[in-house]
Amino acid sequence: MELLTFPFMQRALIAAALVGITAPAIGIYLVQRRQAIMGDGIGHVAMTGVALGFLLQTGPIWTATVVAVLGAVGMELIRSRGRTSGDVALALLFYGGMAGGVMIINLAEGGSTANLSSYLFGSITTVADGDVVAVCLLAAFVVSVTLGLRRQLFAVCQDEEFARVAGLPVRLLNLLLAVTAAVTVTVAMRIVGLLLVSAMMVIPVAAAQRVTRGFAATLALAVGIGVTVCLAGTVTTYYVDAPSGAAIVLLAIAVFLLLAVAAAPLARSRARRAAAETDPGSPKVPAGRRASDGLTV
Repeated sequence: MELLTFPFMQRALIAAALVGITAPAIGIYLVQRRQAIMGDGIGHVAMTGVALGFLLQTGPIWTATVVAVLGAVGMELIRSRGRTSGDVALALLFYGGMAGGVMIINLAEGGSTANLSSYLFGSITTVADGDVVAVCLLAAFVVSVTLGLRRQLFAVCQDEEFARVAGLPVRLLNLLLAVTAAVTVTVAMRIVGLLLVSAMMVIPVAAAQRVTRGFAATLALAVGIGVTVCLAGTVTTYYVDAPSGAAIVLLAIAVFLLLAVAAAPLARSRARRAAAETDPGSPKVPAGRRASDGLTV
């Protein structure tokens, strides 16, 4: 393919594939604990980190990572200590991050809000060699946490009290989850954009849940969907000259709708099976075929 002969497209496709892997990998835990909007809050606060990178004339990815991690940790500490609701903490991240980013970028030499555009909505032409190295390192961290600690993280997201009774370090795992989500946001900001990264954490997982039941199957399908739409959206952007984040998210929504329609007959079949299980006069269904109320590891 002609587009593969261009170095900027090679870099963009590598970054897109890593986004497709990491965003659903952390998103499945956020969806499970009903914190799907968390990525938005972190994405907004990361704007301050990007602007700080321009002000200090250093790599925006690394400054965004530091600021996003600090913001995510602060939000998690506030939530866990109960001093204010999680919604209020998210609101503080939303508005404080946006305001800080706009203020700092205008203090930078030659800076303006236009400099933030490619970070807000993604741009395949802005992915540099240094960005690819940074994204690879950060993605390796995300994958190692989300897969290596999948049972512990799943237990905490499913039921914190049970996890605490079972002896798991709940606070540490919650903080690690917040840090991993923050790192994922900075991994995705060059391709998907800070304002749309949360969609890639949520939509592939929600789409996979339409047709799968177990945790492992849902995670595998969500990552498959994520990689597919990220690569397809990046290629589409090359031909139509549009923000890559918008193309990727629209493709993800299209996949969700297709799977939702395709899953309707499957849902009816499961409903009939569940009804048969509760009917004393109906034939018994083997234990291995019983419907599950949620994801299981």
